[in-house]
Amino acid sequence: MLVTISFYLLAFVAVAAAMMVVLARNPVHSVMFLITVFFSAAGLFVLMGAEFIALLLVMVYVGAVAVLFLFVVMMLDVDFAELKAGFLNYLPLGLILGVVLLAEMIMVGAFYFSGSREQMVQYSDDKTNLERFGEVLYTEYAFFFEAAGLVLLVAMVGAIVLTLRHREGVKKQDITQQVSRTRETAIEMVDLESGKGVGS
Repeated sequence: MLVTISFYLLAFVAVAAAMMVVLARNPVHSVMFLITVFFSAAGLFVLMGAEFIALLLVMVYVGAVAVLFLFVVMMLDVDFAELKAGFLNYLPLGLILGVVLLAEMIMVGAFYFSGSREQMVQYSDDKTNLERFGEVLYTEYAFFFEAAGLVLLVAMVGAIVLTLRHREGVKKQDITQQVSRTRETAIEMVDLESGKGVGS
């Protein structure tokens, strides 16, 4: 009973947050709703027994991609009103893609609940889902897994480069000058008469 309630609650939150990603006027709010969708989907994967996929959703999508989106949206001067002006022009294409995705999900659900899932690969040993994913990723596909991390690193560096602006008159920190200073160059001893300040 608790699993059923948790499933419907997470599913409702995921669908509602996904709708708010598209309907929210503020792009920062859209990214926050997107993070909510990822967390809800991760919870659904945990209920299904796919702990590793849930871990990937939280670490990769929430910890890297969504935060990267939020960073870019907040730091770049993008005119989102102009971007949303052509929303109706792309609405037919979006509806077509939505219908295609819905048909694919219905086909997968029909395959799963029709009993055809018994034709899928069955393993005789009693290894967990997490152990099996670890064997696949770190033995057969280790290179591709590391390449995905490199792509995320390049994307993060690219976002930093895009938001880097050179402005005149801005004070910058010089680490070399800070570390190499001595007591003689950093401290100035001043003799003050009683009752008088420095500026008198």
